[in-house]
Amino acid sequence: MNNKLEMLRIFSVAAENLSFKETAVKLSISPQAVTRAIKELENLQGELLFHRNTRHMQLTHFGHRLFDKAKPLIKEFDALFERNAEEANEGLAGKVRIAAPLGFGRSVVTPIVVQLLKKYPDINIELMLSDKRADVVEERIDIGLRIGFIRDNRFIVKKIGQIEFFVVAAPELIQQLGSPQTPSDLHHLPTSSVLDPGTGRTWPWYFKSANELHSFNSRIVFDDAEAEFKAALDGLVFAQVPSFLANKELNNKTLIRVLKEYDPEPWTLFIYRPQRGPVPKRVRVIFDELVSNISNSGI
Repeated sequence: MNNKLEMLRIFSVAAENLSFKETAVKLSISPQAVTRAIKELENLQGELLFHRNTRHMQLTHFGHRLFDKAKPLIKEFDALFERNAEEANEGLAGKVRIAAPLGFGRSVVTPIVVQLLKKYPDINIELMLSDKRADVVEERIDIGLRIGFIRDNRFIVKKIGQIEFFVVAAPELIQQLGSPQTPSDLHHLPTSSVLDPGTGRTWPWYFKSANELHSFNSRIVFDDAEAEFKAALDGLVFAQVPSFLANKELNNKTLIRVLKEYDPEPWTLFIYRPQRGPVPKRVRVIFDELVSNISNSGI
């Protein structure tokens, strides 16, 4: 047995119990392993540690001295790992900064974060919702969510879902103006657009086969996808909206999908974290929780 600390541990338990059999039971090892460890330790020390006969067993004078020295050393060693375990649990405390797109963050991420705060009371979360692309270094982002694509190969990136986009309108607006049969029919209907905060221009509407339709004379322009969605729900406009906003109202039939055969390819939803090296336990835990909850949310 090459592990001298383990020999000392076996010896200490044997010294406390004065029985190799009880020592084996307490340490979940064989009696032969106990005997072997004591013999090796005696050889290393050049002294007998126990006086033994068929009935009795007691420590030698040298055994007493070694036990007195070994006991606090083993206790200190065990305490070291107890502290490490406590520190590991303490790792589930502190701040985690999460960046997410505005509409997706409000609709999907915020309810999940509320539940995580209840589950992990010592973790504080800063949830930064914006349609501007976050500067992960300057803003000290721990975890980010992004729809579309990620080109930065410094990130740890995981695909966790797909976002569909539907053209929708309220039933009363369709009843009043009719349903478009092709994307070009939208030029003659009231539509809405959303500003891209990065460019200041309106986002194009996307359709099947990567066709884009830019030139709508939008009746109203928003800087917030949720506000655009509300305008469609109120019967003001036809709008192209993401599935995480539309699904509930489509199921309730308060919105109607049109131009289904022209729906664009779904966009990929990514979760990422910038660090490739050691990552705090709280960040790893929240990252995994977001992956699990969003993947199972049916967005």
